[in-house]
Amino acid sequence: MDKMYPGLIDVIKPFLGPSWVVFGTNYRKAIFIFISNAGEEQINRMALELWRARKDPEEINLPELESAISKAVFENPENGFWKSEIIQEQLIDVFVPFFPLRRHHVKQCVVNELAQLGLEELPAVVQEVSDSISYFPEEEQVFSSTGCKTVASRINFFL
Repeated sequence: MDKMYPGLIDVIKPFLGPSWVVFGTNYRKAIFIFISNAGEEQINRMALELWRARKDPEEINLPELESAISKAVFENPENGFWKSEIIQEQLIDVFVPFFPLRRHHVKQCVVNELAQLGLEELPAVVQEVSDSISYFPEEEQVFSSTGCKTVASRINFFL
């Protein structure tokens, strides 16, 4: 959705709207999944607030976060959802936030990648790979900037 031209997404509005039947086909059971980085700032801010308050991500106020994400995607002119009718008319049922990964999640990714390579868990390699990933915010270094995307390519450097 980040790369989509603003307004283009509204062409699927008839499939999401109240009519459900378009050109003789019933779309009532259709599932549309939109993937976007929109709202990333709100998600990261809330994740950091939870971490600072020593709360679990399960304690997040999902309706509050969904509202913040919806507002962020609707008001961002560089996003495919910008001023979209499907957002304005609340035709999206749920926003599923993906929280940034913490250091222990990255370590799990390293262990999984080692297992896929047929190697046993090597604590030194797990630590070195996880330490080689960049983390944010700058002062606390809590969340991975890239998730686990670069883990596989880094493992060979530390074997």
